[in-house]
Amino acid sequence: MTPPSRLLLLLSLLQTQRRWPGRLLAERLEVHPRTLRRDIDRLREMGYRIQSGKGPDGGYRLSAGTELPPLLFDDDQIIALSIALQAATTAGAGVEEAALRALTIVRQVTPQRLRHRLDAVRFTALPEQHANASPVSTDELVALSGAIAARAVVRFDYANDSGDAMEPPPRRVEPHSLIISGGRWYLVAWDLERDDWRIFRADRITTRTPTGPRFEPRPIPGGDVRAFVSARFKGSERADEWPCVGTVLISLPARSVRPFAGDGTVDEVGPELCRYRSGSWSWVALAASLGRFDADLEVVEPPELQDAFRQLASRFSAAAAPSGEGASGSR
Repeated sequence: MTPPSRLLLLLSLLQTQRRWPGRLLAERLEVHPRTLRRDIDRLREMGYRIQSGKGPDGGYRLSAGTELPPLLFDDDQIIALSIALQAATTAGAGVEEAALRALTIVRQVTPQRLRHRLDAVRFTALPEQHANASPVSTDELVALSGAIAARAVVRFDYANDSGDAMEPPPRRVEPHSLIISGGRWYLVAWDLERDDWRIFRADRITTRTPTGPRFEPRPIPGGDVRAFVSARFKGSERADEWPCVGTVLISLPARSVRPFAGDGTVDEVGPELCRYRSGSWSWVALAASLGRFDADLEVVEPPELQDAFRQLASRFSAAAAPSGEGASGSR
């Protein structure tokens, strides 16, 4: 291996592990420990801050410096970086223009042998249909992330749908996690005033400085913040599942229902009949969603789903009545 190739491999190894014992690093490079020390010195001269451990087998560790030295990525990392930067244009974090500039720079410095692969990965990332019209401020995301890492109480004003600050300001929370879902950023936190877990839309948050005192993190219910948020979005206080789940028979082939089943399950019963089990946050919402299949339905269970269909039938019948009759007749 030539010295330049060995330096690149050494740098790659230092970037993939927090600390390398000197003996093990020399074995991976197939060089004498003295040669390893000389290579480490060369990298330091190039601007990389490499810390050395004490002892007969002192290890080496790559740490952050005051300046950004050249970075080293393998082929798969470059492709992953390209995909992430393209997707960042819809992240709603106010970094869209910066992501496009960074993507241009990455392409410019990409080796010719890899550029054709990089150019082949082109796609258009569309924002979610219900994404916020105004993105979250990058400063707010940095402030919230910093408070999470520092385990510091956050004070912030929280706006309602019209953009007005809600009472009583400010809110005081112990921040736990930042979550992005459906094109929106959310803060999961323990609300000190309400003594309960809350999920706040980050685009409505205006943090106040300075942050509050340090706190000891509380365990998130269930131990998994993703499952916790998913359950709350489904209207469930506990398990990550819909509070209202029902089963129906649909007069359609199973293959026609599966592409639109979402998180429901579809079982074939006959050539033109299938069993569909799904859930929603309410029985009426579940019944209404089943109407999208435009086919005959038969409720298997539970009785609450049958009652929901009756309510919808009454409402739809009133809506279908001539103008002026339906509303008065339904009261």
